[in-house]
This record gives sequence, C-alpha cells and structure tokens, in this order.
Amino acid sequence: MSEPLFPSSSESSSSSSRVPLAERMRPRTLDEIVGQEHLTGEGQFLREAIASDQIPSLILWGPPGVGKTTLARVIAETTSSHFVSLSAVLSGVKDVRRVIDEAAFHKRASKKHTLLFVDEIHRFNKAQQDAFLPHVESGAITLIGATTENPSFEVISPLLSRTQVLILHSLSEEALLELLRRALGDQERGLGQWQILAEEPLLRRIASLAGGDARRALNLLEAAARLAWQKNQDRPEIDLSMLEKAVQRTLLYDKSGEEHFNLISAFHKSLRNSDVDASLYWLARILESGEDPLYVARRMVRFASEDVGLAQPELLGYAVDAMRAVHFLGMPEGNLALAQVAVLLAQAPKSNSIYRAYSTIQEILKNSPLEPVPLHLRNAPTRLMKELGYGSGYRYAHDEETGVAEMSCLPPSLVDTRFFAPGDRGFEKTIKKRLGEIERRKKGGRSE
Repeated sequence: MSEPLFPSSSESSSSSSRVPLAERMRPRTLDEIVGQEHLTGEGQFLREAIASDQIPSLILWGPPGVGKTTLARVIAETTSSHFVSLSAVLSGVKDVRRVIDEAAFHKRASKKHTLLFVDEIHRFNKAQQDAFLPHVESGAITLIGATTENPSFEVISPLLSRTQVLILHSLSEEALLELLRRALGDQERGLGQWQILAEEPLLRRIASLAGGDARRALNLLEAAARLAWQKNQDRPEIDLSMLEKAVQRTLLYDKSGEEHFNLISAFHKSLRNSDVDASLYWLARILESGEDPLYVARRMVRFASEDVGLAQPELLGYAVDAMRAVHFLGMPEGNLALAQVAVLLAQAPKSNSIYRAYSTIQEILKNSPLEPVPLHLRNAPTRLMKELGYGSGYRYAHDEETGVAEMSCLPPSLVDTRFFAPGDRGFEKTIKKRLGEIERRKKGGRSE
C-alpha cells in the first residue's frame, strides 16, 4: 500500500494516493467534460454520434491537456465497443496487427466492434500509418487518433480522407476554474477530504498560469496544496508564495511542434509590421520557453535580408553581430543583444525587393530551360576558346566614358528583364536613384 496524498501519523494509507490529481479528476462522462461544448454540447455532432453508437473514425487535434484522451475514454465507456489503447511512442506495426486480430476475435465471439485509440498518432511514420488503411476502410476497427500536431502535415492523406478531424480548443480560464473548484471540493477523487483553502484570485492565477492546459492546472493545484498541508494540517491554505514555489517555468512551447512555428510566425510578423512591443513580447516568450537562442538569431539575420533588405542594409550586420554576441555570451546574458536588434529590425523601414527578385529568379530557373552563358561573358584562357568566340564582343566597363557599357549580361531570352524593383523606403530610395542614373549612362554611351 502507498502513502496517502498528504500523510500524517494518524491516517491510513490509500491505494490511489500516488495517482496524480489530474488523472483522478479525469472526466468520466460527457457532462463532466468542460471547454469543448462545440463537440459535446446538446445537439452537437459528437454527442449525437455517441448517443446513437455510430462513431466514425476520428482524429482529435488539439494542444496538450484539453481532453483528447479523456474524450476517447468517454466514448469507449458510453458505447458498446471493445476498447483498445495504443501509444505511438511505444507501439509499432506488430501491435497494430495484434489489435486487428483481436478485433476479428471479438467480432466473432461477442459481436462487439473494436474502437482503437492511438495516442500521439503523429509519431507513427508513413508505413506505420499505412497499416491502418485497409482496416479503417473495411470497418474492421474504428480508429480514434489523438495528436497535438497539425494533421495536414503529420497524418498521411489517405488516412485523413478516411477519418473526420475534430479540433479541441485550449481551455478558457473559466473552464479551468470550474475544474479547480471541482478538484478542491471532490471528497472521493479530489482534495475535498483535506479541506484545502484557496481564495478565488489565487485559483484564477493558477488558471492563468496553466495556459489552457487542464493537466497543468491540476498539477499546480496539487503541488501547492501539498505545500499548504505540510505547513498547517489543521487549516491548510494555499497562498501566493506556495504557488510560486509550485510553478515551474514550462510555458506552452514545443520546439518540434506546431506551437514552435506559431510563436516564430508571430515574432516574424510583428517585426514585419513594425510593432516593437509585440516583437519584444514574442521574442521573450520564445526565449523564456527554452528555445535555442542561436535559432532565433538566425531567424533575425534572415529577416534583416528578407524584410528590411536594402531599405536599411546595415541591419544585416547588426543581426549577425547579435548572433555572435549570443554565441559569445550564452544565455541569459545574450537575450538583451537579441532584444536590441529586434527593436532595430521592428522600427526600420521595410523592403522585400531582394526577396521578390530572388524568388522570381528561382521560379524562372525551376520552370525554364537553363540557357548557356553568352559568349561575350565567357573567359577565353586558351587559343581554342578564343577561336570559338569566347569573350568576343565583351566591353570593359572601365574603358567606357560613362563607366557603364551598353551590353546585356543576361541570356538572350531574358534580355531587358527586370527582376529587382527598388522602392522608395529608406536607403532603397537612394539605390533607385542610382539605378536610374546607371540606365541613363548606358544610353549615353550608345554609339550612333
């Protein structure tokens, strides 16, 4: 037998005491599920499908701690299906085949249909996901896959076409408050027997810190309640200092998942829109979540070319300097160097002319034949090359009166094509003026 949740010398042991509060308080019915009313509310698709015992194969997509596994378990409890659960982290194709064999057995023996729940289905590779296809197609199993990743990228198209994707949302602060109050008062599964006191503002603070994640909210409450019990078993009350001790700096962030790209996207777009405060906020959110600062620095170097470009070209050097500073200083000292350059990039005039020009050329290279280099632009280091016309017609710019020869340097099919179109922002206005002058010099140097 294990120790009680908050032990004292006079208390007996409890077999469930080591089960985390979040697991003990897991909803057991649709009515206990909070925050997903668009799926489980009266008249909504999932409630109707469960009521009629007509569950199609599903992909449940949502961030951690919003009820994907809970929903699958509730479906299993409220339908007449034989329920099997696999984790994509620990399972493989052999396990899938075993489940299919078991499904056939239960179909023959008890007429029960098999509902297979696969947690973190995005961790299965293409071949492993392929193994589900014929059995989902034939109806041998009903598949419910749970994923925190965008199914469009992580689930193969044939499987997506055979399932229905249901989106679960992050839980609102009010939904989390309901769960916290429920846990404090529940005598059987929660903390009710311990008479833990917690003021409403503190519960709201826990809900805010949880970032929409029910598991995190309940874990924070349990850790803080333990501290309160240890301090005063007669009148245990959670205060702010206890909560601060319980809180671990684990913000919602996954370096390999969708939230990673969401936050980077928010940072990049805030910089592009010249929003200094938002840029600093998203930068801090990314760095404080544990992202590799050199990755952030590399993104800022790219931004200096892609979005600031020639409007303020010196910022490319500043971004590279910030990357060097982070490499030299490490963290957390390097965060201010990144913040400094983030402000410079945000306030700078913006131009994507270099990005547009290069992208246009990439498309041409991808979709058009690659023409040979014109003869007049080729070197002729040998006699044979000269006889073949290499270098013939080349005009040396320094020998021209204007310093610019009237000579095309593009392949014949692209003569007079303009890829680079400078704007009127920042230093690029000077470049635009300079290019106009170069064009006039070319025409002035034309021989009549």
